[in-house]
Amino acid sequence: MIKEKVAKSGIEMSRICKFLNCKEEDVMKMYNSSAFDTDVLLRWSKLLQYDFFRLYSQHLILYSPQSSMNYVQKKSIQDSLPAFRKSLYTKEIIEFVLDKIRKGEMTKSTVISEYKIPKSTLYKWLHKYNLIEQ
Repeated sequence: MIKEKVAKSGIEMSRICKFLNCKEEDVMKMYNSSAFDTDVLLRWSKLLQYDFFRLYSQHLILYSPQSSMNYVQKKSIQDSLPAFRKSLYTKEIIEFVLDKIRKGEMTKSTVISEYKIPKSTLYKWLHKYNLIEQ
């Protein structure tokens, strides 16, 4: 995805190398890498003005089991780190879920059980995007 974003933005390799303080070969290796240090990913995010961390946080929202989120929220009372609520859905997540239903790849009940989305929330989305009659 980083390589795609670089191609779309038209940033020259020399600027990338200077910003990341590395050689062109290192950048090419990064394009093919499946993992980055967070500081490197943060630099890419700043350079390309795109939040690559959001890809991971959306994955966590979609695929994390409800019980583990409850554990994190209970434990966070004792920690100084902020707790994040699972019920915050981005536009991309909503579109992804509704697209699965629209294409017939998943049923409403499958979406509710697999992604742990409350039934009332899913039906609000369906009404809002006119996928079911009111």
